[in-house]
Amino acid sequence: MSETTNLQKSASKNPPPNSGDLAGFRVAFKMHLHKGFEVEYKKRHDKLWPDLEALLKSSGISDYSIFLDATTNALFGVMTANSQEALDNLPAHPVMKKWWAYMKDIMESKDDNSPVAIPLQEVFYLP
Repeated sequence: MSETTNLQKSASKNPPPNSGDLAGFRVAFKMHLHKGFEVEYKKRHDKLWPDLEALLKSSGISDYSIFLDATTNALFGVMTANSQEALDNLPAHPVMKKWWAYMKDIMESKDDNSPVAIPLQEVFYLP
């Protein structure tokens, strides 16, 4: 999750499947990976920085996955969050900014290095 900007519109009030945590909400978004960087993207996430992992968890993020559509290089992220305020505060954190700078060369990014993340609207949920 390292891609959390402007995600409030995609939040679902439904609890995540099998979580047992009714306080959380799901957030889904899509991003775009530059062609030829599929292996590098996975490699960087396989070696996620411990301080970034700690930041995400301390911000109430769990069950975070990113999927790749190899035919379009679209990335689909989904996570459970406990606080919209905590999500909104992540972009100002130095660790988040450092991660975005590290990732900007392999994915579509904004001027501030944050990834272009398009919120997705939930249209179906099966508890």
